Amino acid sequence: MLKQKITVLGLEIVIEQFDNEDYISLTDIAKQTERKPADTIADWLRNSATLLFLQTWEFLHNENFKVGQMQDFRLGAVDNRKAVSPQRYVEETGAIGLISKSGRYGGTFAHSDIATNFCNWLSPEFQVYFIKEFKRLKEDEAERLGLTWNLRRELAKANYPIHTEAVRTNLVPMMDWNTRREGLHFANEADLLNLAVFGTTAKQWREANPDAKGNIRDAATEQELQVLSNMESANALLIDNGFNKEERFSILSKRAARELEILAEVKATQALKKLK
Repeated sequence: MLKQKITVLGLEIVIEQFDNEDYISLTDIAKQTERKPADTIADWLRNSATLLFLQTWEFLHNENFKVGQMQDFRLGAVDNRKAVSPQRYVEETGAIGLISKSGRYGGTFAHSDIATNFCNWLSPEFQVYFIKEFKRLKEDEAERLGLTWNLRRELAKANYPIHTEAVRTNLVPMMDWNTRREGLHFANEADLLNLAVFGTTAKQWREANPDAKGNIRDAATEQELQVLSNMESANALLIDNGFNKEERFSILSKRAARELEILAEVKATQALKKLK
């Protein structure tokens, strides 16, 4: 079994492959806190945004996922009616995104999509450094194998299916599914995110940049794409909880601005370190 390691802010994190997918040690990531890693992971599993993310991820990637059991697990976890652990979550729902290993070199491992969500829940700043090191690892690996690995593509796809599923389930009438009318709902939500992150719609950006190649997201920085991906996950949760469009825009625009500030501070710190 292929095992690799990356170091993020002095913290060594193990990465293993299961079924040719990268699974990252949440136990290692959680060591940045003063609490026991198992307790930190359990708190993450009680978070309603986490549970929505996990449910949608499994629904899209795991045909054997037990949706009914997941609903029971979500209710029990959020209401603190039952003990929460990765082992229990996997056993009750048949999830494949988390893997719990026992023994000296065990711990909780998560698919890279889910590990990135865990990093963001712990610390958006730590998430920045984690993605930077994971990118370096994958690019080195791709170069060695003669392959291509694109961070921008990975960021763009991370939460898009989760956002799409939330829009379809909650905002699109069933009679409009898989029709041209469904696309209008997706386009409206895409522009809500564009306004929250970039301050402009796709149409307004094209009109202001007639000679540019690609669209507004093609021209975005990696930091902006990272925030956009995070906002897709956040918007999915807000949609699921019944917030209207105006309420969601207010929340998302403030959160996006703060995350962009954090990323800018991290980027400035990295530049200063290079100068020194």
